[in-house]
Amino acid sequence: MYPEQIVAPMKAELTSHGFKELLSASEVDNTLKQEGTTLLFINSVCGCSAGTARPGVIMAINNTTKKPNQLATSFAGYDIDAIKQARTYLLPYPPSSPAIALLKDGKVVHMVERHNIEGRPPQMIAANLIQAFETYC
Repeated sequence: MYPEQIVAPMKAELTSHGFKELLSASEVDNTLKQEGTTLLFINSVCGCSAGTARPGVIMAINNTTKKPNQLATSFAGYDIDAIKQARTYLLPYPPSSPAIALLKDGKVVHMVERHNIEGRPPQMIAANLIQAFETYC
């Protein structure tokens, strides 16, 4: 488990933009089972991927009129129970962090895995998400 002083600023980067932290399995269930669309960001300390994914996600929600009903996040390697439960909703996708999932009525309709994030600038990640928002939100 990562020390709080490392993850706190990375968590704040999202929560300051309206993302709700999911810290327990029950919070994951209560949030992801709701009707409508939910953007779930699985946060990570990985500098090469999460360092572009976080700004990309924020850019996406700030630059579109169609947005998910809910914004949620949990931190891999820190929010252990929440991540374990969240990954049950993301099957058949394998565990990936960072990862960005758009769920509709509790089912994944768009998934951006780490291998889709690595080496891509925030603008490309945002464009991918905005297109998904246009389709599903």
